[in-house]
This record gives sequence, C-alpha cells and structure tokens, in this order.
Amino acid sequence: MDLVAKLEQYRTEERKLAWQGTFKDYFDIVVSSPTVSRLSHARLYDMIMAHGFEVKRSGERSYKFFASELYGIDKPLQQLVDYFASAARRLEVRKRILLLMGPVGGGKSSIVTLLKRGLEAYTRTDEGGVYSIHGCPMHEEPLHLIPESLRPEVEREYGLYIEGDLCPACRVMILEQYNGRIEDVLVERIAFSEKNRVGIGTFTPSDPKSQDISELTGSIDLSTIGEYGTESDPRAYRFDGELNVANRGLMEFIEMLKCDEKFLYNLLTLSQEQNIKTGRFAMIYADEVIVSHTNENEYLSFINNKRSEALHDRIILIRVPYNLRVSDEIKIYEKLIKQSDLTNIHVAPNTLRVASMFAVLSRLEPSKKAGVSLMKKLKLYDGEEVEDLGHKDVKELQEEAQREGMDGISPRYVINAISNALARDEVCCINPIDGLRALRDGLDQHASLSKEQREHLLNLIAETRREYDEMAKREVQKAFVYSFEQSAKTLLHNYLDNVEAFCNKAKLRDPITEEEVEPDERLMRSIEEQIGISENAKKAFREEILIRLSALARRGQVFQYTSHDRLREAIEKKLFADLKDIVKITTSTKTPDAEQLRRVNDVVNRLIAEQGYCHICANELLKYVGTLLNR
Repeated sequence: MDLVAKLEQYRTEERKLAWQGTFKDYFDIVVSSPTVSRLSHARLYDMIMAHGFEVKRSGERSYKFFASELYGIDKPLQQLVDYFASAARRLEVRKRILLLMGPVGGGKSSIVTLLKRGLEAYTRTDEGGVYSIHGCPMHEEPLHLIPESLRPEVEREYGLYIEGDLCPACRVMILEQYNGRIEDVLVERIAFSEKNRVGIGTFTPSDPKSQDISELTGSIDLSTIGEYGTESDPRAYRFDGELNVANRGLMEFIEMLKCDEKFLYNLLTLSQEQNIKTGRFAMIYADEVIVSHTNENEYLSFINNKRSEALHDRIILIRVPYNLRVSDEIKIYEKLIKQSDLTNIHVAPNTLRVASMFAVLSRLEPSKKAGVSLMKKLKLYDGEEVEDLGHKDVKELQEEAQREGMDGISPRYVINAISNALARDEVCCINPIDGLRALRDGLDQHASLSKEQREHLLNLIAETRREYDEMAKREVQKAFVYSFEQSAKTLLHNYLDNVEAFCNKAKLRDPITEEEVEPDERLMRSIEEQIGISENAKKAFREEILIRLSALARRGQVFQYTSHDRLREAIEKKLFADLKDIVKITTSTKTPDAEQLRRVNDVVNRLIAEQGYCHICANELLKYVGTLLNR
C-alpha cells in the first residue's frame, strides 16, 4: 500500500507540472514572480545557493549542493560559484565557455553531472519553475513573443528584462496558428530532462570524418521538404541539435578540445553572440551555459595552437586538481563502497585512511622548505599541526607548488585496488595491510608507469606502511590503557601543578609528608620530551600552557588534556611509553597464561566496542603490533 500511495503522489506531482495557459496567463505569473523568466546562468546560480553553504575555519565556503558528492575540491567549486554569481548579474563572463581542466578521475565530469541532475530536480520545484512556448522545439522563453518596440516600455513598467528573439519555428507558428495574436499563444510548464532532451544537451566527439555538424545544430527534415518546397522553411527543418535542446539550460561538451575545428567554430558564435547558425536560417538566439572538461595535455596543445586564438579569450578556465586532504579522500572511498553490494565484508579501521594517505602522497610535490617531508605536508594539509609548522605554513607551501594535485594516483586506481581486495573469495574482512598489498600489486597492471614512477610509488607505499605502523601501535596501546581518560587527567593535573609552581617560582606540598618540595622536573621533562621539547624551549612551552589555561578560565571553561594539541600528544605518548613493555609481552607470548589471556581478550573487546574493529581484524592488529614491538 505504501508503494501505491507513493505512485499516486508521483502522479499528482506530474499533473502539477503539466500546467498550460495563454501568454496572458503566463505574463501575470512573471509579473508576480520575475525570477521565472531569469536567464540560464542565474537559474544555475539560484539552484546552487538554494541549498545554502557553510563557512569553514579556513574561511572557505562549502556549498551544500556539492557537499554530499564532491570532496576536497572546495577551491575549484568556489571559482565555479563565483563564475555563476557574476554571470547571473548579466556581466560579460556569461558569454564565455566554462572549461574544467584537470587529471582523470579528479571530479570534472562529476561536477557537470551534479549540475545537470540538480537542474532536472530544481525545475520541478516551485522556486525553479520554467515555462516555454507550447510546441517550440527550443523550449523558448515566452517573453520573446513581446515585440522589440514594446520591450523598453515593459521593462520600465514591470521591471522585466527581456533578451532574445523568437526562433524560426515559432515565428511561423504564431502567424499560422494564432494569426499574430501573441496573447493567445499557449504556454506550458516544462521540466528539464537530459533523457527527454529538454534544457540539457550533451555532445561527445567521435571520428571527425563521420561526425556531422547536424548533431549540434539540427538537420533538414527530408520527409516534409516536398510538402513545403524549400529547405529554408522552418517547418522542413528539425531544430533538434544538442545546442537547440540545451536552450535555457546547460550544454555539456565532453572533451571539447578533441572536437574537430568545425564544431568549435559554432561555439565562437554561441558564446560571444549567443546565437546559433543553423542551416539556411538567420542567427537563432540561444541562452545556455556551456560547460566542457578536458585534461591538461589537451589544454596545453590547444593553447599552443595559434589557429585557436579566437577561442582562447572565450574560455573561463577552472583547474580541478586531485584532492589533497586525507580526510576528504576517505569520504570519496566510503561513498563508492556504499554504492556497492559488499555490505557483508568488514573494512577495518584505518584501511581507507592508509589507502588515502598513499593516494595523497603521490599527488604532493616535494617542498624546498627545510624539514618539510611529504608526510609532514600531508598532515599539514589535513589540518594537523606538525612540530614547528602550522596552518600559517599551508598557504606558503601551496604557493610554492602551483601544479600540485595535477599528477598522481587517481581515486579510480585506489578504489579498483580496494575492490579487488574486497571481492576475493572467502574474504570477510580487509585490513590496512591488505589494502597496501592490493595497491602494490595493482602497479603491475598500470601499463603507463615508467620504471622511475613505479619505484617512486613503491617508496610511497613503504612510507605509508611506516606511518601505519605507528598508528597501529597507538591503537593497541590506547586499548591497553583501561582507564585512559582517567589516567590522562591524573597525569595532566600532576603536570599542571608542577608547571604552575615552576613558572611562579614556587614550591609544591607533598601530599603524604606535607613537606614543601621543588617542582618535579623529571616528571615534566618525561612528558615534554615525548614531543621533542628541548631543554632551552621548556620554559616557553610551559608558559604557553599556563596562558592557554588562564584564557580558558576567563571564559569559564575547564582546561582538559585535549585543550592543547601538543600537550595532548605528549601525554598520550607518555602513557603509551609506560605501557610498551606490557603490550610487547602480552601480544607476543605464544602460550599466554590466564592473566595475559584476559588482557588480550579485554583489549580485543575494547577494539571492537570502541574503535570499530571486528574479531578478525582486532586479532590481526594485535599480532601485527606484537611483531613490530619485538623487532
């Protein structure tokens, strides 16, 4: 019954979209809601902004329209929205072709697909409603029916901006069917649909010898030419080219720069003059957003071709590099795995993180800045603070590497490798080592890699493995700390008491003997040395901690061990270091006694309950860490 009800609701919505009325009725609608007659760029901009946006800590905007599908390319998306914002105001940039350029698998076609699907959904809403002249092959704006001489007066009186002219087919139809009475012309509501070829066109280049320009601009209807007697009669012509059907919406040129030049010349006129040259007719007005995408090599060849200079100035270029943030890369693979039916296979924690680290490392360029390794750069880009580096250094590193993200391993390669690991027979759980092994084995099938590139990627896999080794140790050691939070709090309070006494040049009272004693320098240094605080830097570090503590106290907040990133790291490392020997003995004993077995089972249960492991990968993790600690 639920399905039947939903089907009835669907039919109700379809009937609502099937509005028809006269041009007079439509004019009343436009006067009450002028956005109905907006141009294509404004429609796309309003569609994106209708979903809202969030401002990140970095100051970048994250647009919710893209947020659930695209990750880690906020800068290109901001440039895209900025372009639509300007074009929506009818500035000159709307008369340009939008070209997305970047490596394969970087998200270019996904951006265009989102825009197309978004338009289809938006035009079915009340806010995004679109109306056209009934029977027009180009789904034309009905305001084009108003003669040129009356438009200035209409704009003054009603505030309606009218741009464009009737297509040849509508001119004939108005004279023959309506005797020139434009107020009686039927108008209908339409919903954009790529499948139905309404408002969205797509063109894919193929063999230039066999591909005909009619795919873009329509063709003569041979079945009616005998009836109307001439090829220049609009009734003997099919206005069904991709440029025709994309009118008022979006036109996607797939790999535009691979097109034959005769196809590109049509874009020159369409982009600058907003006209299509069709058959034996005068220029036909078209209002559409032209979006294309290409790779870097094709773009560089195009730029170096002097014969294409006329088109160079008509292009707005947006670079779409690979994502360079590990946390966003993980989201890409989570999304792709959720789309599969491998729901019965467990993916161990850190498996996707390790794969993402390898992918991002392959896209980074070495820095000339002393002490900045690729791994440090990766962590910085992901929002972590690394030793003496912080968020302020990110911009400097990005400016140093202008092409960063244009090369490297694509998400497709990574998800292919992970898919191979997931799809193996009798596999019910994969862990980070399985993932790294699959990534390594996949290099043998990567035919385009040179020997040097393969060696470089193998080194990055080894570097990722070393980083995972530290992550695995931390995971196990954390699980061994039965009351980790309480232990961390106790250690923090002891440290803060001693730091406060040290900075104030005061003494502490021994809790047992109640004697006054000097601050415990050994305790403070045992914590500070975990994060490389030198003897000379200890005073400044301790004063920094006190300043943070005071700032929080003024705001009525409590200083916790997580309130200062570097102190948090130091306390965790200190606790883990104290437990290392216990972990080593417990995980490496082949015949554990009852107490050791209890500890192991307790740790396994904690890994399962608190960190997302299953029995298989939890036990594998313990074995792996035991091996590492015994080296």
